Amino acid sequence: MFKRKNIVLKGLLSNYKEFLNKEVNVCGWIDTFRTQQKNGIAFISLNDGSCITSLQVIINPESEDDLNNFDNIYQRATKGVCINAFGKIIESPANGQDIELVCKSLKIYGDVDGSIYPIPKNKLKLEHIRQFPHLRVRTKTLAAISRIRNACSNATHEFFQSHDFKYVHTPILTGNDCEGAGETFNISNTLGSDKELFFGKPTNLTVSGQLHGETYACGLSNIYTFGPTFRAEDSHTTRHLAEFWMIEPEMCFIDFKDLIDISEDYLKHCINYCLQNNKEELDFFNKHYDSSLLESLISIVNKPFSRMKYSEVIQYINNDISEGKAIIRNPNIENKKFKKIAKGKHIFEGPIDTENGLLPLNYDLDSEHEKYMTSKLNGVVVITDFPKDIKSFYMKVNEDNCSVQAMDILVPNIGELIGGSMREENFDILDKKMKDKGIEIPWYLDLRKFGSAPHGGFGLGFERLIMLMTGIYNIRDIIPYPRYPKHCSM
Repeated sequence: MFKRKNIVLKGLLSNYKEFLNKEVNVCGWIDTFRTQQKNGIAFISLNDGSCITSLQVIINPESEDDLNNFDNIYQRATKGVCINAFGKIIESPANGQDIELVCKSLKIYGDVDGSIYPIPKNKLKLEHIRQFPHLRVRTKTLAAISRIRNACSNATHEFFQSHDFKYVHTPILTGNDCEGAGETFNISNTLGSDKELFFGKPTNLTVSGQLHGETYACGLSNIYTFGPTFRAEDSHTTRHLAEFWMIEPEMCFIDFKDLIDISEDYLKHCINYCLQNNKEELDFFNKHYDSSLLESLISIVNKPFSRMKYSEVIQYINNDISEGKAIIRNPNIENKKFKKIAKGKHIFEGPIDTENGLLPLNYDLDSEHEKYMTSKLNGVVVITDFPKDIKSFYMKVNEDNCSVQAMDILVPNIGELIGGSMREENFDILDKKMKDKGIEIPWYLDLRKFGSAPHGGFGLGFERLIMLMTGIYNIRDIIPYPRYPKHCSM
């Protein structure tokens, strides 16, 4: 049976009373190293990545221990050096820490040349350390992001498994593009000298696991996927990547209200999980990146989500424009004159209905409109019943024949986090819609031909969830190895 030879710092620090006056091995990387000039006592701040807090390791050259047991640490110690320290855990006389380790022997696993180490002691901007994706996890910020990411992964599986969802692995290579979910990366490999397509037909990396997920839902009732997706869009915003992770549950035998309710429950479960298990990380982000983070997360958990129809959102924004609280930038007005007109108003960058200066109807909301609504309503907003003309073919049309049973969940500072809908389960209706749009996916129609069932689902961009949990709003810092236009290092 596996048993660790070293103690993980998170367990040691959180249950320190169990280890008082006991001898332990600890391993990790040196964060800081300093010595007292008067007596040569050395202080190592050691961290192994399991938590934010470091353990202080004390080396006393005047102790009975042989200095040869310390692997020449006085000459070799610098930030980033990897060590194994053995010694006794005692109560610390210093403020701000419960315990420290009085070291009896120390071994260096990996040296560092401090003159060229790219992660120095001083605080660096996230944009700078993005140049070193293989090393940036050694910073407090990226390590904390990684632990939050791990926690949200655990919370995801815990939530869906507790509701009897089956975890399904949908394909990364696919012959469809989920019809409009995004531009695709095409697979161009060929076979033999005649250059025959590897799969015999055009193939691409998946932009969504939804369609394949539906096939399994229509046999297992409730499933969820959790995997990478790819979109070849030339986007350089702080919210988009070419490779990112999606969580996509599909449920049979539900209605539209059920879909919205379980989406809300899932999001609140993830936040609650982190509030209970990652308080140290959340306090860190609240202190260093977003001073309103904890307040916002607690509010999301405790308040019901606001729910508005798409038409009500358009009316809300246009009312604010009519009342002079907001204005849409008019490209036909000279910039200096427009600034004078717009003074004291919220400015939307577009689009504009030139006849009355209002947001046009049947317009797919931009992130600026989404963020505006969450700020005005001070929390999470669920927008429902979008015009059918701006949504996908598979969404179930309402009785008004103008809108669909679709919803977007918007969160503060980010905008859309979750998008979902009830799927059209009627064969004749879906067949006509697909023919009208020139879409051919015979196997997808088969789900409606053979034992069709009412069903719906949603998709959540996992990196955006981590943005919400950390208050760090550049998605390139949320994923270990960001891929975006002209950037695919390692």
